[in-house]
Amino acid sequence: MPHNVTSYRVGDATIFKIPELALDGGDAEILFPDSDPAAVAEAVRGLGPGSLDPRTRLLRQSIHVWLVRTPTQVILIDTATGNDKNRPTMPVLHRLNEPFLDRLTAVDVRPEDVDLVLLTHLHADHVGWNTRYEDGRWVSAFPNARYLFSARERAYVAAVARGDGSDAAIRAEAGLGTATKTPLHAIYEDSVLPIIEAGLAHEVTVDGSEVAAGFAFLPSPGHSIDHASIRFISRGEQALFWGDVLHHPLQVARPDWNSIFCEFPEAAQKSRQWAMNYAAETGALVFTTHFAESSVGRLSREGDRLTWHFI
Repeated sequence: MPHNVTSYRVGDATIFKIPELALDGGDAEILFPDSDPAAVAEAVRGLGPGSLDPRTRLLRQSIHVWLVRTPTQVILIDTATGNDKNRPTMPVLHRLNEPFLDRLTAVDVRPEDVDLVLLTHLHADHVGWNTRYEDGRWVSAFPNARYLFSARERAYVAAVARGDGSDAAIRAEAGLGTATKTPLHAIYEDSVLPIIEAGLAHEVTVDGSEVAAGFAFLPSPGHSIDHASIRFISRGEQALFWGDVLHHPLQVARPDWNSIFCEFPEAAQKSRQWAMNYAAETGALVFTTHFAESSVGRLSREGDRLTWHFI
């Protein structure tokens, strides 16, 4: 294993962070539209330089993938943005050319070694490495893997991509309140549909049931229509891969602030509070998707407040 790759142990599993992009220029008032300068100044107090640039006062974030190696399987949690994806409305994600697969190889994992890909939700920066562009078409980046994701999420993203209005019924059934955003259309065609057509997709119900050895999809909707936080338990130890319920540590102080990318604001706030309380009460080691620094930590309760501690 390369000397600069940090691993974590949860029971019998070893977990690695596989980086894709460092995002060091986040304006808090843009990322969190409900914020204001005075409230931001208060919320960022105590943040270290790994999460807040001390000179520019801009937020530091990350896009990465979690690799979980158990004694019997190799699992990826989300697949970041991917190369060559057409994302003109999101320039930072547009037509990337990152050596992500080389970074996997650096921890002795080849694409064909991956057994499972578990997706918290179907947004552009979580499904991109599902596929790679080869000979004029999108093919599975991990050809021997089963890809597990929410059935409702898949149906919704497909309906949005079709543009036939059928997404309205799915929103009504979900009952999450008013939607202020919808997913990017292109992600279904280039990052989800090719997996389905290859026979590698396995749709799940997000209800806390075990979907693979030690893994369960816990409901945390709001950021997306059927967002899941993925729990892993091994030998009594627990990890929580909470996807996008929080985007930055400052939301621990301000869980009422949704990101600009959250689709169902009211539900997103409820799920954020749930995830934070769950992590604090269970003592789970939390593996975040967009926190910078180590991206791993725990939440503790101090009086009536929750506090984040990087590991």
